[in-house]
Amino acid sequence: MTAIRVVTATRPYAAGWLVLSAVSCSTAGPDTSAGVSWQLAEHRAAVLSALRYDLAFTIPPTLDSPVTGTVTVRFVLADASDPVVLDFVQPDVHVRSVTIGDHPVSYEARNDHVVVAAEHFTRGENALTVDFVATETSLNRNPDFLYTLFVPDRARFTFPLFDQPNLKGQYTLTLSLPEGWRAVSNTAETVRESTASGVRITFGRTAPISSYLFSFAAGAFRVDVAERSGRAMRMYHRETDDDLLARNRDAIFDLHAAALDWLEDYTARPFPFDKFDFVLIPSFQYGGMEHPGAILYRAGGLLLEASATQNQLLGRARVIAHETAHMWFGDLVTMNWFDDVWTKEVFANFMAAKIVDPTFPDLDHELQFVLSHYPAAYEVDRTAGTNAIRQPLENLQDAGSLYGAIIYQKAPIVMRQLEARVGEEAFRDGLREYLATYAFDNATWPDLIDILDRRVPEDLTRWSTVWVEEAGRPRLSTHLDVADGRIVGLRIAQADPTGTRRWPQRLLVRLGYPDTARSFRIDLDGDAVDVGEAVGLPTPLFVLANGDGTGYGQFILDALSLAYLDRHLPDIDDPLVRGVGWLTMWDALLAGDTDPAAFLALVQRALAAEDEEANIQRILSYARETYWRHLTPEDRTNLAPHLEAQLWRLLLAARTRSLRAAYFGTLSSTAITEDAVGRLRRIWEGNERVPGLPLSERDLSELALQLAVRGPSDAEELLDRQFARIDNPDRARRFAFIQPALSLDPAVRDAFFQSLTDPANRAHEPWVLSAVSLLNHPLRASTSVQHIRPSLDLLEEIQRTGDIFFPLGWLNATLGGHSSMAAADIVRRFLEDRPDLPARLRGKLLQAADGLFLSAALRQREALPPGTAKQ
Repeated sequence: MTAIRVVTATRPYAAGWLVLSAVSCSTAGPDTSAGVSWQLAEHRAAVLSALRYDLAFTIPPTLDSPVTGTVTVRFVLADASDPVVLDFVQPDVHVRSVTIGDHPVSYEARNDHVVVAAEHFTRGENALTVDFVATETSLNRNPDFLYTLFVPDRARFTFPLFDQPNLKGQYTLTLSLPEGWRAVSNTAETVRESTASGVRITFGRTAPISSYLFSFAAGAFRVDVAERSGRAMRMYHRETDDDLLARNRDAIFDLHAAALDWLEDYTARPFPFDKFDFVLIPSFQYGGMEHPGAILYRAGGLLLEASATQNQLLGRARVIAHETAHMWFGDLVTMNWFDDVWTKEVFANFMAAKIVDPTFPDLDHELQFVLSHYPAAYEVDRTAGTNAIRQPLENLQDAGSLYGAIIYQKAPIVMRQLEARVGEEAFRDGLREYLATYAFDNATWPDLIDILDRRVPEDLTRWSTVWVEEAGRPRLSTHLDVADGRIVGLRIAQADPTGTRRWPQRLLVRLGYPDTARSFRIDLDGDAVDVGEAVGLPTPLFVLANGDGTGYGQFILDALSLAYLDRHLPDIDDPLVRGVGWLTMWDALLAGDTDPAAFLALVQRALAAEDEEANIQRILSYARETYWRHLTPEDRTNLAPHLEAQLWRLLLAARTRSLRAAYFGTLSSTAITEDAVGRLRRIWEGNERVPGLPLSERDLSELALQLAVRGPSDAEELLDRQFARIDNPDRARRFAFIQPALSLDPAVRDAFFQSLTDPANRAHEPWVLSAVSLLNHPLRASTSVQHIRPSLDLLEEIQRTGDIFFPLGWLNATLGGHSSMAAADIVRRFLEDRPDLPARLRGKLLQAADGLFLSAALRQREALPPGTAKQ
């Protein structure tokens, strides 16, 4: 049992004077264990209401001085018989005083909580003030700017509060800043005044929002202002390239305006907050974060280079639509607890696809949806570490482990299936009722299902249980019987790889013929469905059980279809069917039904014929993965000259700049021959140009990293020269951070890895992930394999100290370049040695290691002597 210290602050924090006395732990009252438990959250939600926070922070001009602050918390208590428990990390160190009115009061520092005795409160209105020093974890401080990021439970790392999503509060904020700094928060400025050391800015009171949505950013920002449809928008940024800004500014504002207009029409509700600003953060941890009135974006995702691919242009539109949709789905109506965090994310992704369609009228949006969601969802759902969409959560400190492709990619697929069952109009009307019922409040997934269930005759609760509450994907196999050139039987069967579940879904079974196709809609709920309408038809060239891309699962081809697609997939007329075919053949490769060399031969035939850019991007992605992960070094060496030459020919013949960028990106990431690497070097030197593709400072910096990882004798000089070319200070700091990971000296690389054991050196997580990926590049795998076990040993600390996507990112960066059995064995030994590893972290590791396990097993099978059974 941990001693609890009663703390009364009697002197300023800087003097370090605290009066401490030990008291025994009490088991009565709210749960004050580490983090924010469900029990504590439920207790507080039952007794607390009318929350208001008046916050003030003083931001010093240098990083060696702490950020200090005060918060006055006002609330109504329905029951004053228990202590009031605020959440704040290391309160015994960071709290300077607690006062009620003008009177200091004692408090207990229990784990991550400030506990104030019940005797100080009464039923009804109450207030207390805490003077504190902010921890650095969620402030993201840089030399001349900072920004907060409080999702999912990180507000308590910065100031004392009730840090749970179902206690919405209203916030006022005052920031005392160095001279010349700008600031942005959820609401507009109400007061700006000069001070002896700089400027003091006060922001208006927010609408009721959850604590993870409160935010501010401050620093040396530039501001661009635009008006669309009578609404003013401000873009805060640190970009120094005016040409880059000029190319992107109007598109960024236009995309936001289009998303706002669409959402207001679809939801029949006006934009729910007072203002609409956004901030472009260099090397931001996420693509975006939906703080109302102050959305944060990764700058590089919105400020696109002239060499941007179609995928990058589409990705920018989608992230803007995603974060804008959150204003209604997540910010206006918020999940009750983070077990339903997926609901806000699925709505944002699902709505983003709808919003973006009219903006890109020339794209095949059905194909885009399939290729944007299915590959990433399958990448997790095929693994032993997969999880359900909706997951139980006992403590908010573990909420970060809920995030991943199942939430972001599988959930929109499931939501699309739900919309198809309910009908588009009834679905939209149900969402309107949901928003109206729970505006500025909290709701659960069952709340929405209840609203929709009343609009349709079928049992949506049963459907939801299988698709939302349970993990995995079905295995769907095609059984085709033919005789005398005719179909005598066609059956689609499903099985559960891990049990006896059956997934209800509607499939479009497609039969391919030389000049036409036949399709049949089936409802698959039980073990199998016979496609009776197909009996008597001529023998098809192939059968795809997921003929329109709306089904979900591992689709196992019959022998005839596998043989045809293995040779003739590029010959299919319909781009959507080709896209679905690629997903199916990738599963066949990973299952061992086709081999890597044959798959890459199919890739090369397809690249010569494919004219749909979305398919080309997907094929190139599979090509890179197969090339580095599933080929032996010998096979790679033999293939490289042919693949490199083909990529350059395709680049020269490409009809769009976007395609040229896609081919060049694949070439620069896969080149290993002297000719190809030499060409890339000449391009970097400026002695050769990529026809029709201008390369920016960012492009050339990434090219320099790719060249250096290939180990030229002058790698250090090359990197130093590129560093000298970089004008933007944020990009220069990133490049300098990554450089040691590419040193020719293994000792320098080892020292760099060792430096990452200090959390302070992991503060810029995107920099870290880029560096670790290069450290573990396939060309460096033989020397970096020694870092795998130490990387895994850091995993729990990575979760404690990093943001929500960092643990999986760390694992992917560590394992992504490895394909050897030795590397796979290291991961397996770690899993054996750590039976106590938290279940969700174990799941993340199994997800990240799945590609390594598959490639190692595939290599092992290929290494067996001829005639040996391949298990």
